[in-house]
Amino acid sequence: MPLPVRHSLETDKLILRMNILHTVQTYPPSEGGMAEVVKQLSERLAAKGHAVTVVAGCHPERADDCVINGVHVKSFAVNGNQANGLEGDYAGYEHFLLESRFDVVVNFAAQQWATDIALPLLPRIRGRKVFVPTGFSGLYSGCYQDYFRQLPEFMRQYDMNVFHSDCYRDIDFARSQGISKTVLIPNGAAADEFKAPFADIRSHLDIPDHHFLILHVGSHTGLKGHKEAMEIFSHADIREATLLLVGNEPPGGCASHCLELSKQINSSSRIKADGRRVIVTSLSRSDTVSAYHAADLFLFPSKIECSPIVLFECMASRTPFLVTNVGNSAEIIGWSGGAGALLPSGPTFLRRCAGSLLHIAEKMGITADRTEVFPVTHANIKASVALLEALYIDTARREKMAESGFQAWQGRFTWERIAGEYEALYRSFVEGSG
Repeated sequence: MPLPVRHSLETDKLILRMNILHTVQTYPPSEGGMAEVVKQLSERLAAKGHAVTVVAGCHPERADDCVINGVHVKSFAVNGNQANGLEGDYAGYEHFLLESRFDVVVNFAAQQWATDIALPLLPRIRGRKVFVPTGFSGLYSGCYQDYFRQLPEFMRQYDMNVFHSDCYRDIDFARSQGISKTVLIPNGAAADEFKAPFADIRSHLDIPDHHFLILHVGSHTGLKGHKEAMEIFSHADIREATLLLVGNEPPGGCASHCLELSKQINSSSRIKADGRRVIVTSLSRSDTVSAYHAADLFLFPSKIECSPIVLFECMASRTPFLVTNVGNSAEIIGWSGGAGALLPSGPTFLRRCAGSLLHIAEKMGITADRTEVFPVTHANIKASVALLEALYIDTARREKMAESGFQAWQGRFTWERIAGEYEALYRSFVEGSG
């Protein structure tokens, strides 16, 4: 049966309408980088006339089978991954994969059930198949040795493997294993979101107009550098400034600790004398975007990332940024023409048995051994303080960084453009399949 087509008024041509499946561990209203990536791609492809289905884990605020902004979202009550074990309705998900018929099936992120269940089924799943690894956070973890020994053969079965960076551990792993079917498609930020009118977030949060506003956006996982951001801010010799930490609170997260630390900092006589304060809060998405626009600088001493979407959002809002050398942050700085700078940082190790990090690491699928350590990046606080102080007084440099980032984002890193790259990739498979 020939594939359905839709008529394009812009080009006056018949355009292939594809039936697309995206699989991911979480999807809005769940927050997080991967959920945002899949949301942006899925909704934009649906708006282009394609039939898009997303499979994700269940969420109490979302029906298990529903349509959101043109995207069919189907939920399965499954948890875990291949290395740590699976629980829930994984048999139902297997049945769905084998009985459905899609033109393109895309698995986003390794080391989680929505991809791991699909891997041994790849030869039996109909349609062309794409893998988007998103970083391989457990590559150096002992409990994933078998997983990554098997993974190269699965990667060869995909029609394409999509990477967000040309210099991170996942693409390096693919190259070391001789995986030839690879393509680079970066992350981005949405023009329709960041060019929209934004609210006066300073008034909303009682931040004086003359305050130097430093922003951090990241979930309270314990790995986004909230504590380090507060340490850098509190030790810096700056005045009339606010550090705004925006993030949601996952189970076992660090929000309560961050609130307590912010209270200690705000009660310091030195901080009070300098006219400074720390605000720890959660905001709606629209207010978060407003915070980006209001900020003078973005401070992100995160411990582990793949390709941080927040940096593209800084570029979209003309906000210069300071970031640890995590994921492909250095590469993004290069792509942006110097929209940001690297915080002095180096490797360190965290034990899973240390407090709430146990639960957080389990959710990230990093390791199954409670005594095992895993590598992360840690900011050098003293050197980072010096960098913050230098940028605080250098208005001209910040303005140059902001404009360089905005121009780079506008030319290459909008979700509108990136969704088009995914569409072209999918179309190349479907149109060439005969």
